[in-house]
Amino acid sequence: MTDIPAAATDEAGGVTRAHPHRRYDPLLDRWVLVSVGRTRRPWNGSRESTSRLEPPRHDPRCYLCPGNERANGERNPDYPGTFVFTNDFAALQPDSPIDRREDGLLVAEGERGTSRVVCYSPRHDLGMASMPVDDIRTVVDMWADQTTELGARYRWVQVFENRGAEMGASSPHPHGQIWAGSALPTDAAREDATQRTYADATGHRMLLDYAAQELSGPRVVEQDADWLVVVPYWAAWPYETMILPRAPASRIEDLEPARRDSLARVLSRLLQCYDALFQRPFPYSMGWHQAPFGAGGTDHWQLHGHVLPPLLRQNVRKFMVGYELLAEPQRDITPEDAAEQLREAGATLLS
Repeated sequence: MTDIPAAATDEAGGVTRAHPHRRYDPLLDRWVLVSVGRTRRPWNGSRESTSRLEPPRHDPRCYLCPGNERANGERNPDYPGTFVFTNDFAALQPDSPIDRREDGLLVAEGERGTSRVVCYSPRHDLGMASMPVDDIRTVVDMWADQTTELGARYRWVQVFENRGAEMGASSPHPHGQIWAGSALPTDAAREDATQRTYADATGHRMLLDYAAQELSGPRVVEQDADWLVVVPYWAAWPYETMILPRAPASRIEDLEPARRDSLARVLSRLLQCYDALFQRPFPYSMGWHQAPFGAGGTDHWQLHGHVLPPLLRQNVRKFMVGYELLAEPQRDITPEDAAEQLREAGATLLS
């Protein structure tokens, strides 16, 4: 893990939020450039459309709505709650060959797995932000059940959701995906290594220590007795948040009923804050990082969720291009400012 110079984390030592600076991400062992003030520059580039049509409760053309025919000719059941099926165009296949080929620097290996689609609700017009908390709780249970089932066969289980056309969602119907594979993906391997190194050195889980350090601080968006939502100190995306359990948990399946209840409430509240910030359905990619299955144990790993929204302004998105692609991640507003804006948006929900 990279050593962190003292000045990088000590605002009193000259690194302040008022000037460009870099912040260290201990989870991915990388740096993020914070370029304060770039949002004041004029913008004549691409703008995202803010016009939205109100979707119907049931869309006969939607391949995810109950009773409708999907692209492969199968018909969805008339499901009353959540509905899970194997993706008709799965990115991973359980019967792929697993041979490995090497030719100098050219290396390839087979990957087995599966890709599932998770319909959150039979209602076409409800995103998770507008679903009843009890229905979100059902989704949490489904995430846990799918993790347990797929973890018995695969090393990594990735629960995620892409919301909005800006994030590549192929349907507005409220849904997510679960991909499970035999290999540990690149970012998962990094998080596994950094958390394990930290636990070996300190005897603590890195993200539990981080949560304790952030409590009631300027980057907190939401918190209760069980959960903490923060804009991470090292966040790369403008309004990125991390969802952290405040007590040990390595996977969603480890959460007892009370913490699943509170997670449903926190998710509902957070996603409503996002929508309230720019008065529109906020696009994002959201996903859970859980301890890998197989050898190695889980005592070092703390369950956490990442919410990665692309919008920088109401109709202007953050593009990870140029410097970000060629050097390191860069953000245009401080995490502290982003958290304050999200808190203020949340306060409007209570007024």
